[in-house]
Amino acid sequence: MTENNQHIVQLLLKHHSIDVSPFDETFLEKSLQKRIAVMNCLSQEEYFIFLQKNKKEGIRFSHSLFICYSEFFRNPLTFAFLERLILPSLIAKKIYSKQKEIRIWCAACAAGQEAYSLAMLLEENKNGNANKFNYRIFATDQSQQEINEAQKGHYSDSAIKNLTIKRFNKWFIKHGNNNTIIPELKTHIDFSVFDLFNPQLSAPPASIFGDFDLVICANLLFYYKPEYRKTILSKINKCLAREGFLITGETERDILSKNNYKEVYLHSGIFQKKQQP
Repeated sequence: MTENNQHIVQLLLKHHSIDVSPFDETFLEKSLQKRIAVMNCLSQEEYFIFLQKNKKEGIRFSHSLFICYSEFFRNPLTFAFLERLILPSLIAKKIYSKQKEIRIWCAACAAGQEAYSLAMLLEENKNGNANKFNYRIFATDQSQQEINEAQKGHYSDSAIKNLTIKRFNKWFIKHGNNNTIIPELKTHIDFSVFDLFNPQLSAPPASIFGDFDLVICANLLFYYKPEYRKTILSKINKCLAREGFLITGETERDILSKNNYKEVYLHSGIFQKKQQP
């Protein structure tokens, strides 16, 4: 990061109480250049002066760093493995051990698409048998606005492009150009605000003790510096059940491989923690 960029980081913290230092420097630089272009500034120095005088721009810049985006069944290969192998295996183990409840954490859930996608797969595995097994999905995000949107479950036509017609007809109610998740699918999902960098909490409070069979933390780690990635992974490690699965994004496989995880199926983005001999 250039010296002038470092000045901007310090300025945001001092004048706006906004700490952007955890973000990866390359990502921070690209975000900064975008704001410079949007504000029609001719240089970083000019933007720095503008930022000193404009508190709203400090807020806008910090908001631009939080990429709140997701899709239903976002990575088709990952969800194919979940549907055909991972979830049926988990269900079988729970039924055999008479525990029955599958526990899942969707970290950085944005507007809830991943959580609802998983709920669809689990409900389809029940095949109408409500007593076959139970599950809880704890979906969290640092943004209250995103959590509010997730709880509503309203999505535009363009947001449901990855869904089959069969799934759409089963799990949505159409209202013009808007599509709403049916209430029944929300029954086992708990949406809440959660800060992954909160040192006092290792898991969503609603989950009480964590012990998750599956954690989705996809397309998030690469936005942060290595030491902050380790903080997030350490938190997940503490609440991941033994032999539990961690799902990440396509571009984050190397990060997991370097942090004591092994990919269960090649190119699946589904990992398990390496067990110590």
